[in-house]
Amino acid sequence: MVEMIVGKKGKGKTKVLLDKVNGAVKDANGSIVYLDKSTKHMYELNNKVRLIDVSGFPVKNADEFVGFICGILSQDHDLEQVYLDSFLTTAKLEGKDATETLDQLSAIGETFKVSFIISMSLDKEEVPEAYQDKIICAL
Repeated sequence: MVEMIVGKKGKGKTKVLLDKVNGAVKDANGSIVYLDKSTKHMYELNNKVRLIDVSGFPVKNADEFVGFICGILSQDHDLEQVYLDSFLTTAKLEGKDATETLDQLSAIGETFKVSFIISMSLDKEEVPEAYQDKIICAL
């Protein structure tokens, strides 16, 4: 399952995502991972959430990013939710069509019963048509 928080840069997507992840901790049975482009938000996250700074890993393109996600999933069989902040940056998709990567994440989510909650710096109208119904918050 893929859910999206969208809006231009500086609109407050990260705050919405942080509120959502910290709220999810109460109801989570498994583990939760938060991927970001830095450790800037480390102290805003509940200590039960694992923060991964993607910039510390040699991810060069979207395919490698999906492989990186699969590596995380293979290490944690209790993984329930993955929060992706700055998705276009961390997945190396800035200025590119994200549809194929979103399709891959959606398939991975269904196979491994993991939810992906993604923040993307795009206006609602710029989100691929197939994912319009996955938008849970547009800023």
